[in-house]
Amino acid sequence: MPSLSSVRAAVRRLATVGEDDIASLATLLVDCVEGGASVGFMQPIDVARAATFWRGVAAAVARGERALLVADDREHGLVGTVQLVLAQPENQPHRADVSKMLVLRSARRSGVGAALMRSAEELARECGKSLLVLDTASADAERLYERMGWQRCGTVPGFALLPQGGRCDTTYFYRVLA
Repeated sequence: MPSLSSVRAAVRRLATVGEDDIASLATLLVDCVEGGASVGFMQPIDVARAATFWRGVAAAVARGERALLVADDREHGLVGTVQLVLAQPENQPHRADVSKMLVLRSARRSGVGAALMRSAEELARECGKSLLVLDTASADAERLYERMGWQRCGTVPGFALLPQGGRCDTTYFYRVLA
């Protein structure tokens, strides 16, 4: 897939998620899964199945259980997203999970992922969270998180399946927010 050489993404929080947003997010999810991202879906994935997933996320956003951030580029549209899972057990009100950090394959290595993560950390602080946790099966994502100061906890071998089949390891990270 060709690279978008001039991505200038702005990150924003979606307080409500409309059908146009769902369509863009579904296209992004399909791109990532078709590119091999282990984000909970198997190949082949179609836009309808991806849209169903995003409608569930939209409902969780409406209930205040999740925060959804998107990265938009004027020229290329939606190029990335990340979620904060704010609803945690009552003994963990200080924590949130970072979930489904997705960047369009053609927009990777342009700063979109870092901008999304910085925004997620800032939003978590605003929501009163002091600890973030995430997991990944991507070596590129691992390098990004480490560069941003996240701490590696460990790796669980064979934790999930890759979208095209075959097991993959999952690495856990955490970040204590100042």
